[in-house]
Amino acid sequence: MRTDRGYLVNTCVPEDLRSKATTLTTGDGVRLSALALGEGPDGVLLDHEQGYSICSFVDIGRQLAKRGYHVVIPEYRNHGASQRTAVNENVDRDARAGLAELRRVGAKRVFLAGASCGGTTAAVAGVDTPLRVVGLLMMSSPARCIGADAVPAVRKLRVPTLLVVSPGDMQGAVEKQVREVHAASVARKKELVIDESGYHGTDMIKRAGASGAALQERVIRFVVDSYAAAR
Repeated sequence: MRTDRGYLVNTCVPEDLRSKATTLTTGDGVRLSALALGEGPDGVLLDHEQGYSICSFVDIGRQLAKRGYHVVIPEYRNHGASQRTAVNENVDRDARAGLAELRRVGAKRVFLAGASCGGTTAAVAGVDTPLRVVGLLMMSSPARCIGADAVPAVRKLRVPTLLVVSPGDMQGAVEKQVREVHAASVARKKELVIDESGYHGTDMIKRAGASGAALQERVIRFVVDSYAAAR
């Protein structure tokens, strides 16, 4: 749907947040729908899974904005209200567009977060952003996804890092790649959380009942603690 300000937004976005919709343009000219929540110099990038939507991270984004963070949630190319392209490549540029928007609106620092391929691309894009990176969250994120390779990235990102995966995800294939990322990480503080729900990405939060609610609170606390450690 189109908002009153003329921006395209996924109909999954709650009505009270549709006014926060904006459009980003990637380095290769692709137009992305996005939400920009909150304000201030402390940013959070939230990148959703391939095959999911911007709404994967709406609940967490809302909570972080209420806590004083400036949150940008891009909707990746070929998803939801974002532009369709002939091939689904260069998705790391979608993450970079989110970081550029945070910088444009005044953020000085950023916490990188994503689920599945969104986490992979967030890490890759975070290596060369002018913003100061304070932390990294990757949920069910493979080492490599659509041309993006997180292993060289986490060998450069020394910030607090939280990796979450369910051992039942794709019969253990995802856990194997997450452990590869964990082993490669040079973070001073890194955590590997094994979630027993069996779900993938943000479904570990959204579909897992009480354990999902606890995981969401852990994720939010990790963002808060990472910023506290960076001061």
